[in-house]
Amino acid sequence: MSDNTHRIALITDSTADIPPKLAERHGIIVLPLYVLWGGDTLRDGVDISNTAFYERIGRDSDHPKTSQPTPVDFERLLCDCGCEEALIITISGELSGTLNSAVQAAQSAGIPVRIEDSRSVSMGLGWQVLAAARVREAGGDVDAMVAAARAVRGTQRNFFTVDTLEYLHRGGRIGGAAKFLGTVLQLKPVLAVDSGTGRIEAVERARTRRRALKRVVEITLEGIDCSRPLRIAVMHAAAMDDAHVLLEEVMERCTPTEHLIGELGPVLGVHGGPGLVGMCVCIE
Repeated sequence: MSDNTHRIALITDSTADIPPKLAERHGIIVLPLYVLWGGDTLRDGVDISNTAFYERIGRDSDHPKTSQPTPVDFERLLCDCGCEEALIITISGELSGTLNSAVQAAQSAGIPVRIEDSRSVSMGLGWQVLAAARVREAGGDVDAMVAAARAVRGTQRNFFTVDTLEYLHRGGRIGGAAKFLGTVLQLKPVLAVDSGTGRIEAVERARTRRRALKRVVEITLEGIDCSRPLRIAVMHAAAMDDAHVLLEEVMERCTPTEHLIGELGPVLGVHGGPGLVGMCVCIE
C-alpha cells in the first residue's frame, strides 16, 4: 500500500457488501449499520452473520428493522483512524440516513472529511469504493479518489429481481417499484437501482423466476461492448444456486476483468428478503 493509504482514511458502510478479505486488502474501513430485532440492536455483519440472519428471518414472525450508524459512530471512527484526512462513500441518501449521519460527524471531526453519496447500494457502492481505493494506492489524492468513484457511478448498471415485494414495501424502500404492488403474485419483478437518483425503480415483470434471472442479465448487458474491461458482481440473498445460474448467463456473453459472487448482508436482507438476486456491472 502507498503512504496515502495511511494518510487518507477510506470509509464506507456495511451495505457495500465488499467481501471482507477484499476490503482488508485495500485498507477500506467498513462501518456497520444496525439490525433491530426482538429488542436486540445488532451490528450488521458483526453481531449477526449472514447465515444466522437468513436462517432466523425464515422462521421468526417478528420482522426486523434497520437503522443507520449514528453521527457518534462516525465521529469515533474518524477519531480512531489515525489519518490526516478521510473520504466517506455511503449508501444512497435516498435509501438510508447514513449519509446524513456522516455529514453531521464531519462537522466536528478534527480532520478534513469529504463525503460522497454513491446513489447506489451493495456492490454498486462497493465498486465505487474499490475504484477510490485503487487510486489511493496509486498515490492519488482525495479529489482523484472521488473522481474515480464518480466515473464508476456514471457507467454502472444495477438490476435485480426479488421473490416478493413484501420486504421492500415493509421497509419503505420500494420507490418506483410500488407500481408492481397488487399485481399477479406469480409474476416476478425486475427492478433497478437508478444511479442518477439513487432510488429503486421498476423495470418490468417476468412470468417465471428463471425468466426474471435471464432478463436481469439481458437488461444489464444491453448495449454494452463486452470486449471492454468490465467488473461484474452477482449478489444474492440466501439464493446461491440462482446466483450461479445468473453468473453462468453472464459468462456466456462476456469475459469480465473481475467478477465475484457475494451475499447481501443482514441490513439489505431485511429490505430485499431471501431470494433476491441481482448484478452490478461497471465499465472501465
